[in-house]
Amino acid sequence: MIELRDVTKTFPRAQGEDFRAVDGVSLTVERGSVFGIVGHSGAGKSTLLRLINYLETPTSGSVLVDGRDLGTLGERQRRAVRRSIGMVFQQFNLFRSRTVLGNVRYPLGQSGLSRAEARERAEEALRFVGLEQQARRYPEQLSGGQRQRVGIARALATSPGVLLCDEATSALDPQTTQEVLALLRRVNSELGVTIVLITHEMDVVRSLCDSVAVMADGKVVESGGVYDVFSRPRHPTTESFVRSALHDRPDGPALDRLRARHDGRLVTVPVSGDAAGGHELSRLLREHAVDFTIAHAGVAEVQDRPLGSVTLELRGTDADVDAVLDRLSGLEKAGTR
Repeated sequence: MIELRDVTKTFPRAQGEDFRAVDGVSLTVERGSVFGIVGHSGAGKSTLLRLINYLETPTSGSVLVDGRDLGTLGERQRRAVRRSIGMVFQQFNLFRSRTVLGNVRYPLGQSGLSRAEARERAEEALRFVGLEQQARRYPEQLSGGQRQRVGIARALATSPGVLLCDEATSALDPQTTQEVLALLRRVNSELGVTIVLITHEMDVVRSLCDSVAVMADGKVVESGGVYDVFSRPRHPTTESFVRSALHDRPDGPALDRLRARHDGRLVTVPVSGDAAGGHELSRLLREHAVDFTIAHAGVAEVQDRPLGSVTLELRGTDADVDAVLDRLSGLEKAGTR
């Protein structure tokens, strides 16, 4: 549905070299998927998102949406493509002077629909997000979660094939975030809309996305299926984000407290959807007469599969514990988890 080919975006500076916000990015977003772009502030995420609908023009490279190279189109054709791309913003971007219904109907003003048809389309979008009873109210009368639902309804009113979400949950509390993510899942699964979202919260990616790209300094440093990226992060930036979402490995003061409570050897063992890894660990412990206690555990669901780690206290002779650890290390290198 979306393809970026070696896309670069630079901005001029008053002094010195131009600033390269996006640096040679190539990505493919499959039709009907949910694609996450994650990175710290300044990584280039927002600029990349604006390149997809040509609100920013690439300095070099190509952006294709549904097979059409936006760089080869005239402005009128480009506007037609933009109408097929909805956008949801972090701070909602609603008109305070318009009612909820008026906000949702606003993007239909140039659609060629009659007033009655535009109203019907807007009411349908409000029903989908569960806000049909709020149609006559104003944004200031709504909660943050409700305002974001209005923003999603407004984006859906034009029946887009693509929905771009710019930090759509970062201004919301955790419970409301989960409600908005559930709504976006429905947008994807029931309406078939391809979703691209940017976020600095890997937990949002874990909960919603099929694929993810990790950005740092304008580059994509790692990308792939969410489970693959979570289970085997290769870049330090990715590893940092994954740990922030899983909270599965004790470190710092938490590790010191574990060491104070447990006299045996502490080892952290990955847990994944591969049941064979757990059976192999049980067999090794029995074979070498090593006893264990679970000292810490953090396991989450990623794409309906368990992922995380368990920290064990191993008790036995030094030789037996070393044998277990050597074997576990060998399994890890072989890709068995």
